Amino acid sequence: MPSYLQIENISKSYGTKVLFENIAFNINEGDKIALIAPNGTGKTSLMRILAGKDKSDSGGSIKFLKEVRIAFLEQEFEHDPLKTIEEQIMDTPDFEYQLRAKRILDEFGLKPGQRMCELSGGEVKRVALTQMLASDADFLIMDEPTNHLDLDAIEYLENYLKRSRCTLFMVTHDRYFLDRVCNTIMEMDHGRIFIYKGDYENFLEKRDERISNWNAETDKVRNILRRELEWMHATPCARSGKAKYRKQAFWELKDRASQVWTDRQISMEAMGSGSRLGSKIINCKGLHFEYEGRTLIDNFTYNFQRGERVGIVGANGVGKSTLLSLLTGENAGGVVSGTIERGESLNIGYYHQGGMEFDENDTVLETVPDTRLLNLFLFPHEMLGNRISRLSGGERRRLYLLTILMKNPNVLILDEPTNDLDIVTLNVLEEYLLDFKGTLMIVTHDRHFLDRLVDHLFVFCGDGRIKDFIGGYTEYRSFIKDYEAEQRKLAAPKKAAVPSKPAADKPRKLSYKEKREMEQLEADLDAIAAEKASLEALLNGGTTDYERIREASEKYELLRIRQDEKELRWLELSEIAD
Repeated sequence: MPSYLQIENISKSYGTKVLFENIAFNINEGDKIALIAPNGTGKTSLMRILAGKDKSDSGGSIKFLKEVRIAFLEQEFEHDPLKTIEEQIMDTPDFEYQLRAKRILDEFGLKPGQRMCELSGGEVKRVALTQMLASDADFLIMDEPTNHLDLDAIEYLENYLKRSRCTLFMVTHDRYFLDRVCNTIMEMDHGRIFIYKGDYENFLEKRDERISNWNAETDKVRNILRRELEWMHATPCARSGKAKYRKQAFWELKDRASQVWTDRQISMEAMGSGSRLGSKIINCKGLHFEYEGRTLIDNFTYNFQRGERVGIVGANGVGKSTLLSLLTGENAGGVVSGTIERGESLNIGYYHQGGMEFDENDTVLETVPDTRLLNLFLFPHEMLGNRISRLSGGERRRLYLLTILMKNPNVLILDEPTNDLDIVTLNVLEEYLLDFKGTLMIVTHDRHFLDRLVDHLFVFCGDGRIKDFIGGYTEYRSFIKDYEAEQRKLAAPKKAAVPSKPAADKPRKLSYKEKREMEQLEADLDAIAAEKASLEALLNGGTTDYERIREASEKYELLRIRQDEKELRWLELSEIAD
């Protein structure tokens, strides 16, 4: 593939913190790149520079080698809460854009007349994605596109991007999504860029090789440095006769010899595996919950066991987080009936989206006064004095997670723990949770997380129904696909017996009725083409009447379907006529 975008010598710093300096790389047309780096190292800053939303500190250059249309999906979608979805994203008069947007909204289960203020976080994300995908841009830049999406929406987006011929540059923590969409991984480490072709497993293998080779080279440099150090310690007379360049080379060697590449990883060994649990954990009987007349949980009866691992899945807004709030005793609002009994020895660690509350003026160390744990969770000594206000979103999540785990809970309830955490942190968190001896409940849309960590799933099916499925997410999706295929097969009408082919010496001809049908089809197709042209003129005419646009778009789509059906029948008849 030809080079598509050239980046040279770009840098970014915030105060005294250098995120990256004088980095350079190329992107080829058709590349689908996942950017990997720890939180707080400049991933979002790099994407904003590429999208033209920010500038490099050092100048440098960002050069597209052909004219391209760029679309940028930021983590926070700027929108007017009083607008409807249609008003928010349908202000582009382009007819093809509007058709694409309507189709994608339908796929995402969104209604154009819904107001933005009425939408959940996941629904707002789907609106943002609709606007991006409908633009049909050549180059997509996406910052955590799967955050807040339910699993059906993630799978739709995954399949869309796999089929698309666009060039893609994105940050994601979803390893399944990464492997199924991307063909290249770009790592930003210690302010430098490294490129790996292939999947995530190949990235891990090649990265280990790179670090091992670098450290082996460091050992060689240290051996040379010892000899040069002996020379530098020689008498002043001996040194004065030596070339200045050798003195300069010594200091360069000394700097290189100190550069040992280390992985700052979280070690959970010293954190314990939870205080002792009694025989009773949480017992639910006939649990029922309604909110504003809508049933979210209906007759849920279940006794949680010691050491149990359950994943909780379902569409956005069906009641997953509500169930967790009820289990922990938090006020979920609404009308509750049934009983929940909790064991006396419970020590619940509850990580949820609304629980992250910090004093912005506090330092990292004031928030978690344990330097050992802070270092383990990728907060080095130089960061301990940083104010909370200076932390990135991912660093805040990591610190919040630490405040939960340091209490040594015996029941861990995690509501979307993977949002905003980088892949490095997720991998180590997984290892900790695999060793966790208490009871684990997880709401997450990260399929890799579910497959590795849970024994069974509570599947929210809508209308308050919760089904228990034994197995991980991949097993569940395989079961559902097989079941749906079987149902389609059973529902399909029986095919009529295929008539025997007429003898070769007696070719089939159009009947009188079929000839008249063919003539009528030709007239109908001409009329449909004229009506479509009229609608196209209306939609491309710059009207801002959203109701007229909506009606015209729907009518155009119906005409397209009728046109396809009639053209197919005309082709069948024309083959006989030939």
